[in-house]
Amino acid sequence: MTVTAIEPCSKTKYKVSIDGKFAFVLYKGELSRFHIREGEELSDEVRQKIYSEVLLKRAKLRAMHLLSDMDRTENALREKLRLGLYPPEIIDAAVEYVRSFGYLNDARYAENFVRSRQGMKSRREIRAQLQQKGVPAELIDDAFEACGDEGGEAEAVRRLLEKKRFNPACADEREMQRIYGYLARKGFGYETVRQVIQNYTSDA
Repeated sequence: MTVTAIEPCSKTKYKVSIDGKFAFVLYKGELSRFHIREGEELSDEVRQKIYSEVLLKRAKLRAMHLLSDMDRTENALREKLRLGLYPPEIIDAAVEYVRSFGYLNDARYAENFVRSRQGMKSRREIRAQLQQKGVPAELIDDAFEACGDEGGEAEAVRRLLEKKRFNPACADEREMQRIYGYLARKGFGYETVRQVIQNYTSDA
């Protein structure tokens, strides 16, 4: 293996390419420690030492820090590590490391996400947001089942009507069409909206 390029990516960090392909990022002092110079050979033994003694340790600490900062899905954590230019095998190892301590749990994340948004968003909107975060469909289904229907979609519709200060008793046909359209775009079914509006009483 030949070091074909060493390019600065910050004041202290450098991107190292091996045999024409990006390999990893090291600090200036680490380049000296492992005697990495452009145009010179890099043994597999040294590469393995860089992976195990530097990159894996750094990725584990980074993953722990990211999860202590806020709860994340596995997909979101992987993306953060990818943006940090860690090699795929290092990302895999770091993810398994934090998972082994219970710090990474998509099922728990999905359940907390659903519970915190019930009564405020539609199931469809919550599902779409979880899918965007990379949570598998079966875990989303399990989360909805575990959380039951606390608050429910009807409560979410009522809260949105209050937020909009919408009073069905005073609304004309055009205003009714507008609020139905707004709630439909939020993912609420027609029948749910109809029942809430039919039973809605405004304190205004």
